[in-house]
Amino acid sequence: MRHTEGANCHGVLSNTLQKKAVEKTSNIAQKAAQEAKAASEAQNIAGQQAARQVKAQLAEKAVQAAKAAEAALSGKEAMVEQLREEVKEARSVVQEETSSLQQAQVNVNVAVQAARQSQDQLKTLVNAVHTAKSNAANAQAVANGAQRSLHEKEELLEAAKRRVNELSNQLQSARQDLVNTNRAAAKANAAANEAKANAARNKRKLAHLRKMRATRLRAEASS
Repeated sequence: MRHTEGANCHGVLSNTLQKKAVEKTSNIAQKAAQEAKAASEAQNIAGQQAARQVKAQLAEKAVQAAKAAEAALSGKEAMVEQLREEVKEARSVVQEETSSLQQAQVNVNVAVQAARQSQDQLKTLVNAVHTAKSNAANAQAVANGAQRSLHEKEELLEAAKRRVNELSNQLQSARQDLVNTNRAAAKANAAANEAKANAARNKRKLAHLRKMRATRLRAEASS
C-alpha cells in the first residue's frame, strides 16, 4: 500500500512536470515557427531590397529555426510516447488498486459477517447465562426449602425420640407399679385368707366352748 501511494505521488508529480515540459516545448515550437515565418517574409523583402549576404543570413536563420522546430517536434513526440507509457502504467496501477479495493471490500464484508455472528453468539451466551442463573436461583430455593424441610423433620424426629424415651420411662414405671401392685395384692390375699382361717378357727372354738358350757349346765341341772 505504501509503495502504491508513493507511486501515485510520484505519478502526480511526474505528470505535472511533464505537463509543464509539454507546454514549454509547444511554446518553443510555436516561437520557432513564428521566427521561421518572419525570416521567410524578411527574406522575401530582403530579396527585393537587400544584398545576397543579408538573404544568406536570413536563410541560415530560417534553417536554424526549422531545425529547432524539428528538434522541438521530436522532443514533443518523445514526450507524448513517454506520457503514453505513463498513462498505461497509471491504468495498470488503477486496475491493481481497483482489484485491491474489491478484495478489501470482500474482506470487510467477511469481517462484518463474522462480527454479526460473534454478536449473535454473544447474545446466545448471555441468554444462556441468564437462564443458568435463573435455574441456579430456583435450584437454590428448592435446596433451601429441602434444607428447611430436613431441619423440621430432624426436629420432629428428635421430638419423637424424646417422646419415645418419655413413654418408655412411663412404661417402665407402670410396669414397676404393676409388679408392686401385684405383690401388694398377693400379700392382701394372703392376709385375707389368714384372717378367714383365724375367724373360722375362732368360730369353731367359740362353738366348742358354747357346747361345753351347755353340757355342763345340763349336767348341773341333772344333779
